[in-house]
Amino acid sequence: MKIGRLYDITRLLGSENIDYPGDTPYARTMISTIGEGAKFDLARLEMSAHSGTHLDAPAHFVSGGKTIDQYEVRELILPAHVIRIDDPEAVPASALLGCEIRPGEALLFKTRGSSGAQRGSGVFSEEPVYLSREAADLCVEKRVHLVGLDSVSVDRYGDEQYPVHERLSRAGILILEGIDLALVPPGEYTLIALPLRIQGGEASPVRAMLLS
Repeated sequence: MKIGRLYDITRLLGSENIDYPGDTPYARTMISTIGEGAKFDLARLEMSAHSGTHLDAPAHFVSGGKTIDQYEVRELILPAHVIRIDDPEAVPASALLGCEIRPGEALLFKTRGSSGAQRGSGVFSEEPVYLSREAADLCVEKRVHLVGLDSVSVDRYGDEQYPVHERLSRAGILILEGIDLALVPPGEYTLIALPLRIQGGEASPVRAMLLS
């Protein structure tokens, strides 16, 4: 099967994932190991549903909203635009104006979060690039299906009103956070972002890929 160029945009759980303050930190603890005489290796995982590269369903902010398990697989494989953002603070609405966006597509924003010392460090920054309210409004207006960002949250850190999460979630837009677009040139792709099938889940870690 010929699939063209494949980009894995998933951060490694362990050394690369960034734990949002207050979330359960990711941890992998060995229960038994072959090296210590056991018949097999067996590990226990402890983490937030929002650990690493993860997908937020509308239920994250909307009571009675759609949950992770209510999405068909075909809804998580879709056309996507990767858009480079040079603004060091926020994704502006103007970044969307030069892109021919069709309803039902995904928008992935490549910011400084995919470059420099912060990339892959596993260290939380209190000044990550976030999605501006105006950009969120435009995503809703254009009826996109999914919005992705290489920061740990689409909202500005410290804004406890979470206006961007609220705006996108109430419009039924999926939110993909913590992606790594360092090796991905701006352009059009097919996004595959498959979460765990968690019953009633408001979010889930994903293995996210882009196909060109």
